[in-house]
Amino acid sequence: MVEFAATVKGAGTKREQDIAWRDATVEARLSHALVHGVVDFIEVDVEEARQKYPRPLDIIEGPLMDGMKVVGDLFGAGKMFLPQVVKSARAMKRAVAYLQPFMEQEKEKDKAEGRSQKTKGKIVMATVKGDVHDIGKNIVGVVLGCNSYDVVDLGVMVPAAKILQTALDEHADLIGLSGLITPSLDEMVFVAKEMERRHIRLPLLIGGATTSKQHTAVKIAPEFSGTTAHVLDASRVVDVVSSLLSDDRSAAFEQANRDLQEQLRHQHSARKERPLLPYTTALANRLKIDWAAEPIATPSFVGARELRAVALDKLTPFIDWTFFFAAWELKGRFPAVLDHPQYGSAARELYANARALLDRIVAEKLLTANAVYGFWPAASEADDIVVYRDAAKTGEVARFNMLRQQEAVADAKANLSLADFVAPRESGRTDYIGAFAVTAGLGADDLAHKFEREHDDYNAILVKALADRLAEAFAAYLHATARAEWGFGEGIDPSRMDKIIAEDHRGIRPGFGYPACPDHSEKFKLFDLLGAQNLGIELTEHAAMLPAASVSGLYFASPHARYFTVGRIGEDQIASYARRKGMTIEQVERWISGNLSYEPARC
Repeated sequence: MVEFAATVKGAGTKREQDIAWRDATVEARLSHALVHGVVDFIEVDVEEARQKYPRPLDIIEGPLMDGMKVVGDLFGAGKMFLPQVVKSARAMKRAVAYLQPFMEQEKEKDKAEGRSQKTKGKIVMATVKGDVHDIGKNIVGVVLGCNSYDVVDLGVMVPAAKILQTALDEHADLIGLSGLITPSLDEMVFVAKEMERRHIRLPLLIGGATTSKQHTAVKIAPEFSGTTAHVLDASRVVDVVSSLLSDDRSAAFEQANRDLQEQLRHQHSARKERPLLPYTTALANRLKIDWAAEPIATPSFVGARELRAVALDKLTPFIDWTFFFAAWELKGRFPAVLDHPQYGSAARELYANARALLDRIVAEKLLTANAVYGFWPAASEADDIVVYRDAAKTGEVARFNMLRQQEAVADAKANLSLADFVAPRESGRTDYIGAFAVTAGLGADDLAHKFEREHDDYNAILVKALADRLAEAFAAYLHATARAEWGFGEGIDPSRMDKIIAEDHRGIRPGFGYPACPDHSEKFKLFDLLGAQNLGIELTEHAAMLPAASVSGLYFASPHARYFTVGRIGEDQIASYARRKGMTIEQVERWISGNLSYEPARC
């Protein structure tokens, strides 16, 4: 393994050009191809092995699995990294795909003899109903597949009933749930309840950007008498799965997991005992702005404007590559991550592959970038932002309901709400608010599926990761444009690109579902205001955006505007918020369950 690790650290280009390994035995060549993710000769070598081995299955269970074991060992030892593992999986899939027709010929014989490909266990995975994000889940699936687990991936927006029925039909050993948006957390709770109701005792794994060990312990685990485990990222999943399925280690792992969750519940309960300010007190402690003396920027137009098929080369300079590498679990700021002492080589290779694919996407126009944005007269009324048709404020076209910080703030600071950054109606001033929705994901699923049909998970995941980055880049590009049209920005200034990407400028663009406005359901109003559906951007029932590589939100121009976290809120604010939104308290509690300072009373 040490010898393999030394070769993995070499530069990608040099490695591909060096074909001295072609002189080795077919078994060594297959292992080399898997460890290094080389697919150029995979079919030739698999055919040679097929001539040598009695059965196609012997090749899979022999040299191919031996090679993947090396990959798993190197990854577990921190000597291989996710991009390399996904490339290895691509080589493995190509090899298996070549053997598949030959294996089908022996299928009846295999059944008669009771032979089948050995796996360590089977897991059914899905992104839960209402959610469309799957990059992390796909990476986890690849890692598990590389470690001889059978993965049944149901995709995105999968209802609980389908997840559980598939697990039963497939005789699965585990179930894995993924989600990115906060409403998905409640859907995961529902899945756990359904598993309990149907007496399905398979271990339940929870993962995704908005999930956490604490939420899993407090909200999900109590609903299911079986084991519920949070998986932080792909690098941890093999250890968790192997522990749960091990005859020797499962009992100790489950007990340690339950003890940790009990501890987290106690900590959560203790934090909940901290008092909040009454909502009326928090509202009175809003940000104080002298609106009579405040300069208010006036945009150059009122209403919505559409941008269709924006040239992708206009957006690429705005890409924040730091988050791209984070999606592959290569943490560190760009470009410093390229020289990371541990995984700099893997980062450089990934970056070269990503730039090559990005260049192809741009040149061949493989993705379409659309946007809509605009400005409207607006005024705040307590914690609502009222949007008007014209400056005379004669017609209300939308009303965004905002939440306010309710925890006591140190140093006599204000309890903030986004409504504070818009002039109150009683001030007599005409203020404005902006809104936007962008996507760079039109065509991303089709392109990813094309790669998947070619057994190329690596480029399939790359496409989705690049589409996400292009969407965020589009948001930065459009915000720079909007600020200039609002009369206080520099526009697209190449010399200020770093500051634009870092949002080091006047004005903010918070998105619904993020800390300053955590309620995703306000996106429905936003999309109606913008007519975003006309640009090919849709919302699921849980307000996840389709395509997944989309960004939306509001523009605030006030020099005082800044990002903040609403945090915990009390029942009094929830009651006010529900009245303002025209929803029941239970409906509101479901949309912003992560912000509640209390346990809601539900049957």
